[in-house]
Amino acid sequence: MAGGTALSDAALPLGRGPLEGVRERTSDGRPSLAAALAGPATVYVALALLLPIALLFRYGLNHFTPGNDLHWPLTLENYVRFFSDAYYVEVFLRTLRVAVVSTAACLVLGFPLAYVLARMQSGAKNFLIMLVVLPLFVGNAVRAAGWMTLFGSRGFVNAALIGGGLIDHPLVIMYTETAVLIGIIAVNLPFMVLTLQSVIEGIERAVEEAAQSLGAGPLATFRRVIWPLALPGTVAGTILTFILAMNAYATPVLLGGPKFQMMGPLIYGEFAQQSNWPFGAAISFILMSATIILTAAANLAAQRRYRR
Repeated sequence: MAGGTALSDAALPLGRGPLEGVRERTSDGRPSLAAALAGPATVYVALALLLPIALLFRYGLNHFTPGNDLHWPLTLENYVRFFSDAYYVEVFLRTLRVAVVSTAACLVLGFPLAYVLARMQSGAKNFLIMLVVLPLFVGNAVRAAGWMTLFGSRGFVNAALIGGGLIDHPLVIMYTETAVLIGIIAVNLPFMVLTLQSVIEGIERAVEEAAQSLGAGPLATFRRVIWPLALPGTVAGTILTFILAMNAYATPVLLGGPKFQMMGPLIYGEFAQQSNWPFGAAISFILMSATIILTAAANLAAQRRYRR
């Protein structure tokens, strides 16, 4: 009976625990205290998100002439220019590819570490958590500079390989997509680990023990029990790391170089270097809209899969 009860908890809907301590509404239909407290924060977040997007869209409708003020009437030329120019489309697709690959790598690398941290009970747990959190105290630009000392033609990696007789000429690592991916993964990995760890810690050990007592091996236990119960944390961590990767700036600039363009540096160039605010606003709107749409679609797909 204990095993059956534990396994039945694994089939609960996404975001629900075995005990629903706080409901959205009370028995008489009035909003609960939790819903009332969450209301102001929800309104603030919605306004802080939707209002800038609306302003960017509106500003992107202006016409721009170098050396002159903004011109009316409103026009869609900035948006048409972005999607009709192969260069800008390629930058967008490159940004999307880097974000997807880095997010997948963070999930693959972060889930085992998060599971170990969640199940660890020794005194070394706090020390390991500090090691995971420690990189967050260093700015992205400083971390990217550190990677530059490793990946340069005379950096540590090439010096070690040449000194060991493994290669004759330095490897070209800097100013490549590979270097940018490594840098972004290093920046985003702690967010994935910490998000997953907090969710896995909420999964009772009895659930795993019940699955194993019923004959499930480690792989089946992970696939049928741990993964479904950890899905809310997986979705949250994936969305967080994806958003950070889509909007990365310092890492692509320092590790990718001037020829490797992503959306973040491209937007900065339009605002600060070209002084083309309407086109920069249009690119910003496209980036933010694409990020929100993709993350919302991924969240809905994960919820539907979990219910099935």
